[in-house]
Amino acid sequence: MKSREISSFRDPSGYIYYEKGKVFRKINPSYFQEYHHLMDSGLYHELVQNHLLIPHHEIISNSKEIILEVEKVPYISYPYEWSFDELKDAALLTIHINQVAMKYGMILKDASSYNVQFIGSNPIFIDTLSFMFYEETSPWGAYGQFTKHFIAPLVLMKYVDVRLNCLLENYIDGIPLDLCSRLLGHKGGIIGYLHIKLQDKSIQRHNQDGSVSARKVSLSKKDILNMFSMIERQIKKLSLQKYVTEWMSYYEHTNYSSKAADSKRKIVKEFCSKLSFTNQDLIFDIGSNDGTYSRLIESVFPSYVIAFDIDSNAVQSNYHRSSSEQKNILPLIMDIWNPSSNIGFANRERSSFMDRGCASLTLALAFLHHLVISNNLSFEMVAEFFSKITRYLIIEFVSKEDSQVQLLLQTREDIFDFYSIETFRRVFSQYFDIIDEKTIDQSSRSLFLMEVRDGKSFVK
Repeated sequence: MKSREISSFRDPSGYIYYEKGKVFRKINPSYFQEYHHLMDSGLYHELVQNHLLIPHHEIISNSKEIILEVEKVPYISYPYEWSFDELKDAALLTIHINQVAMKYGMILKDASSYNVQFIGSNPIFIDTLSFMFYEETSPWGAYGQFTKHFIAPLVLMKYVDVRLNCLLENYIDGIPLDLCSRLLGHKGGIIGYLHIKLQDKSIQRHNQDGSVSARKVSLSKKDILNMFSMIERQIKKLSLQKYVTEWMSYYEHTNYSSKAADSKRKIVKEFCSKLSFTNQDLIFDIGSNDGTYSRLIESVFPSYVIAFDIDSNAVQSNYHRSSSEQKNILPLIMDIWNPSSNIGFANRERSSFMDRGCASLTLALAFLHHLVISNNLSFEMVAEFFSKITRYLIIEFVSKEDSQVQLLLQTREDIFDFYSIETFRRVFSQYFDIIDEKTIDQSSRSLFLMEVRDGKSFVK
């Protein structure tokens, strides 16, 4: 049964639909000319060969109908879940694609950050229908959209607060320039002044004088290419100052002894040896920190690992390492206590964490006590949640005697009489079958391997 991607309403050139787990793109006749130029000119070949554009193959192609089967992205993520450098790399990809397209007489007609996805730690452009013919002397029509989707959040993250990428979830069409300008104040450097301040002033001026749009600007091809080069240089120069966050050095300050840490790794590997996955399987590492166990899992299975953490600095560090080592790992910023919601028209344009697919295996290491003690969640609430997102679960139980739990209890009253390994086993057994359980050496911590019970929410 066909299921149409609702966000495709934004594109008059065609739409995405899904059928039997595959992704298809139907192209409307109004875009046939541009599509054939994309394919025949060599532009598509160059972009795909260099892993810049998602590949496709034609299912139907005639004078009346074109349907493509598009390579499926393993996991859809959104800009408000990306670290600073993930957003930065997505911006640079968008500019680079423009530079390549100009060689073939084309240019991007839109520059939404949602046109970029990640495969592992590599950004890739996914909107085949974003290319239009370049018209000599015309300005880049997508410049304003690029500014709101990329430059605005990047300068806010750099000059104000790295957490301000969350504004992209509130503003699905990009951060308004007047808001960005006010938040920046006198900050933002040359990139903020040129692309935020001046553009905002121009918009405000034409709004006040009643003009529908700004004066038509005539730019040569050389001017456009110079603009792309300037933006590229400015974005490349953006970097975050080093700053300290709670979780950035977790494994340097944890209470595990070296023997306990070795024991934990050994047990996780032993549990994994009982399972078998393919490259089609998703693995979630929740509370992944710098990706230590994401890399362990990725080395064991050919699967695709999504590494979630609330700390943007930890995600940034994980992204750098995964990218440099070409790991099949996608690090994302996610507060599992308050995960990404459905947003957009009818709350269906961008899917929530819960609606984006389940994992074959989920790791929740040194994480449960934060959900229960820091956020007042019951064991049952946590167990039910995991049963909805995964088939297998490797979860760590940290006893109340552990120094990390005692640290949490220093700042609040101990109202957690139920917090015991016996209650944990009993409650989780209502949702999972416990396959194995082992105590970590030199610790009061235990690891469990579980499989969701038949009849619960997860469907393999």
